[in-house]
Amino acid sequence: MSQSDVITVIQQGLYTILIVSAPLLGVSLIVGLIISLFQATTQIHEQTLAFAPKIISIFVAMIFFGPWMMGKLMDYINMVFDYMARIG
Repeated sequence: MSQSDVITVIQQGLYTILIVSAPLLGVSLIVGLIISLFQATTQIHEQTLAFAPKIISIFVAMIFFGPWMMGKLMDYINMVFDYMARIG
């Protein structure tokens, strides 16, 4: 395995991490912004008010985006195994 192969695997791994985590981070960001606006307008600063909706929204997003995320991860794993089979 040459250096370019290693760099390609690492580059694809980082790209896969960014792509797979983006939907969950986006949902968390949007829900956090909505909760922050709600807390600022009502002046309620309860910690559980910000925490519980984020957790619930992340679980819902995982159910919705889970198959797509798993497909992207499986594509990456297959690419890594192909590289391993090529050098072995």
